[in-house]
Amino acid sequence: MEGNSSDILKLFDLNQKVKSGLATQADKDEYMRLLYQNGSITNKQYNDYLQDRNTNDIIETALVIGGIFLLGYALSKILK
Repeated sequence: MEGNSSDILKLFDLNQKVKSGLATQADKDEYMRLLYQNGSITNKQYNDYLQDRNTNDIIETALVIGGIFLLGYALSKILK
């Protein structure tokens, strides 16, 4: 997600929804898709999620990864 601010904002919004438990299944699917497209989660993690294997564990991991990605993005903008 290099520089596309609308994707970053969408990822942030979805991260908050998933974290708070307010995300729909479509929200979770989009969150995972964005993380996968960004290279933040592996192909195996994404496929396991799509095939409903270890979904809760994968989403918990994705929340941590997504949070780290968003923090890194924010810091890079502050330091510019």
